[in-house]
Amino acid sequence: MDRPSRPVNAPSRRPHRGRPALALLALLALGACSVFDAPLVQRGNRITEDQLREITPGVQTKQDVQALLGSPTQTSTFADDTWYYISSKTRQRPGRALALTDQETVVVTFDGRGAVREVRRIGEDQMQPVTMVSRETPTPGNDRTLLQALFGNVGRIGPLGAPVGGTQPGATGPGSGATSR
Repeated sequence: MDRPSRPVNAPSRRPHRGRPALALLALLALGACSVFDAPLVQRGNRITEDQLREITPGVQTKQDVQALLGSPTQTSTFADDTWYYISSKTRQRPGRALALTDQETVVVTFDGRGAVREVRRIGEDQMQPVTMVSRETPTPGNDRTLLQALFGNVGRIGPLGAPVGGTQPGATGPGSGATSR
């Protein structure tokens, strides 16, 4: 049996068909790893249970609550008798909107004297869904085609930055409308 001789480290002539598939599989597996996930970002003022236990309705005032919890995220629209502390955790998703997770709101209601009347925590299950309107208010005069956008200013600016057909605003001289004495 006679075999042709070839060096030991010479590449074989058989194509490796499984290697690209293996590389693709490894790439997909790496893409699923949490190494490539964006970190969670805490937004707002997260109120702990210990902080809520320190608030006693009928005893603490607005100043006490602000010293304990900080400034509210939002207050009621027409009166200053309800404070909202809104917090959430978000994660940036590539090419998409922020992923919102673990959102909660603490509502502190005050009576007419400024003392705490009620403290309650609202979770995601009690929140009302709000749909955003995607319409835009049109601005007249801004609808330009691609060619108008590319070539719209050709010929409008003369030498040394002076507009064609007149001089710079505020300049005196012939054609400017101002007379010199």
